[in-house]
Amino acid sequence: MLKERVTEILDNVRPSLQAEGGDVELISVEDSGIVKVRLQGACNGCPHAQITLKQGIERYLREEIPEITAVEAV
Repeated sequence: MLKERVTEILDNVRPSLQAEGGDVELISVEDSGIVKVRLQGACNGCPHAQITLKQGIERYLREEIPEITAVEAV
């Protein structure tokens, strides 16, 4: 299942975020391939959060799961 694969990958990313005082919560995986997440802790409101989201989390998810089209923060 796609959601389980996304969760697995986010679990791999999570230690890096937690090391900086942040975290990521999976909200949903849409049929269109859009993953919705909530950045938490230090990541919430961080000026680098968009870079972390797009160049970190989204890039890694798309490399591992080609069906993923985008990652959005909610």
